[in-house]
Amino acid sequence: MKAVHFGAGNIGRGFVGLLLHQGGYELVFSDVAAALVDAINGASQYTVHEVGEGGRDIVVTGFRAINSAEHPDRVIDEIATANVVTTAVGPTVLKFVAPLIMSGLALRNPSAPPLQVMACENAIGATDLLRDEIVALAGDAWDALASRAVFANTAVDRIVPAQTPGEGVDVTVEPFYEWAIERPPFGDDPPRIPGAHFVDDLAPYIERKLFTVNTGHAATAYFGAQAGVETISEALADDDLAARVSAALEETSALLSAKHGLDEGELARYRATILTRFGNRALPDTVWRVGRQPLRKLSRHERFVGPAAEAAERGLPVDALVDAMGAALAFDDSEDAQSVDLQRMLREQDAPTFTAAVTGLEPEHPLFPRVETIVAERQAESGH
Repeated sequence: MKAVHFGAGNIGRGFVGLLLHQGGYELVFSDVAAALVDAINGASQYTVHEVGEGGRDIVVTGFRAINSAEHPDRVIDEIATANVVTTAVGPTVLKFVAPLIMSGLALRNPSAPPLQVMACENAIGATDLLRDEIVALAGDAWDALASRAVFANTAVDRIVPAQTPGEGVDVTVEPFYEWAIERPPFGDDPPRIPGAHFVDDLAPYIERKLFTVNTGHAATAYFGAQAGVETISEALADDDLAARVSAALEETSALLSAKHGLDEGELARYRATILTRFGNRALPDTVWRVGRQPLRKLSRHERFVGPAAEAAERGLPVDALVDAMGAALAFDDSEDAQSVDLQRMLREQDAPTFTAAVTGLEPEHPLFPRVETIVAERQAESGH
């Protein structure tokens, strides 16, 4: 069995690739970073170091890497004979992966089992997005290719911090992980991925993860940066900051319970697990790494505005989520391009214009005035 994985970075090697290896797949990494590809091909094995309680070292073997920028034909040939294709490249990069998958499907033996395609991204419906890109590229030829692949959405969760320089292709991760995959697209032949679990309805799992893990992680980063704290674990060691993060997650849990019928007690346990993970002092994660790209994280369907908008529409509390958005507006990192743009927009635009542009909310939306108020407060604090 063979799996082609796009994105040979830390998530690719330390999570998705690891579980595929444990499932018995030969691993082919595809990436555009020449130095990383060369380093992978220069290693016969790499170690995934789980740090924290219950952590262990796991050795991965049976892999190689291809530079897709230099040798797209080789990637296409691998896809043509693969069993599984996965990605961990970021949702905006999927459009560059799509042509390679489409070309691989065109070369695929029509009698072979369908290629099992899963985009493992921090986004709702990422595999659907990838499939739509492939279908659009194929045009009229898609009818002939459609039976050669099945596409399943996934929800993935594992904290992989910035790596210590000099570790080569080894990866440091937390012990916890979750990989939920849609069951129905595979019929009676799901991929063999130990540790993954297959579910009939993925939506609750994706939103539980995005609106708890992603919301909580970013809220911790922004509250921590605002307080002058350097790491995520230090931020959660501060009782006041931890309480503000917990309050935001209580609001997202209330939405998840109302929307999906998720059990409130189970959500409370899930929140506690997440906060324990973030407090793992063995993970050297900084508020600056986790907080980067604040404009994306403040956009309409992301981790703050997404759940807060739905909660506001239902008449549920959003005070703590709005508090977190206020902290995000104060995130000022000269090394992060989006942070620089955020602060420039705060200087140049009035509060209603900024609120509409960044959050995508309509002025008549019940959340809009709440966000507009914190934008105006931030502008007043900074003298804009």
